[in-house]
Amino acid sequence: MSRNPRITDWQGRRVWLVGASSGIGLATASALHQRGAQVIVSARNAEALQAFARQHPGSQGLALDVTRRDQVQTVAAQVLGEGPLDLMLYCAGYYQPMRATQMRLDSLLQHLQINYVGALHVLDAVLPGMIEAARTGRPGHLSLVSSVAGYRGLPNSLAYGPTKAALIHLAETLYLDLQDLGLGVSVVNPGFVATPLTAQNDFAMPALISPEQAAQAMLQGWRQGDFDIHFPKRFTRVMKLLQCLPYPVYFPLVRRFTGL
Repeated sequence: MSRNPRITDWQGRRVWLVGASSGIGLATASALHQRGAQVIVSARNAEALQAFARQHPGSQGLALDVTRRDQVQTVAAQVLGEGPLDLMLYCAGYYQPMRATQMRLDSLLQHLQINYVGALHVLDAVLPGMIEAARTGRPGHLSLVSSVAGYRGLPNSLAYGPTKAALIHLAETLYLDLQDLGLGVSVVNPGFVATPLTAQNDFAMPALISPEQAAQAMLQGWRQGDFDIHFPKRFTRVMKLLQCLPYPVYFPLVRRFTGL
């Protein structure tokens, strides 16, 4: 099993969470602050960031639109100017259910810009500094929040799923390229988590968990040094099994269980 350096103590560690105004990002930021980390949160919702900073003394909120490369460079320079990062978590996400029969190009491109291109913007801004810090004895950790929707094609996931598949592939390549430097890389693949995004779903979501439960699973994954952090296991293990099925079995099975 692929292993990263284990993160067992967050006291004093500098962490930057991008996309942390709600849902999994917000819950993880709170959990890390509770464990003594120096937390920096970014998102487009400046009011939510200010509320987080008020409720978590010592933390910092920096408004940011991940689709704006210039903004990302400016905010990242401010973050890195105050010291090296021990964790960069990319959890910015956009989701609208979509089937090919109602394809909307503008929405497809918005998913791409937020879910994937935004991650590239952040990596471009922080990776050189994190590589340099690793070479001088302070290796950090990069973590990308993807989804089990990136494992294989699913109904209603025409816009969302491909961007999450791209993040998984990106994380795998980053891990291979950066492991020798001691720089940790992980990909987070949640199942259904009760967030503003999943609230759009009009179907029963099996094994639904809270953002706080998701945050605890992520901290456990970092503590164990996992590359692939997926949860809840009772659901994600089934999704992983589906990855192994040949198409003549997979397609009818998905249609049967989704009714689509």
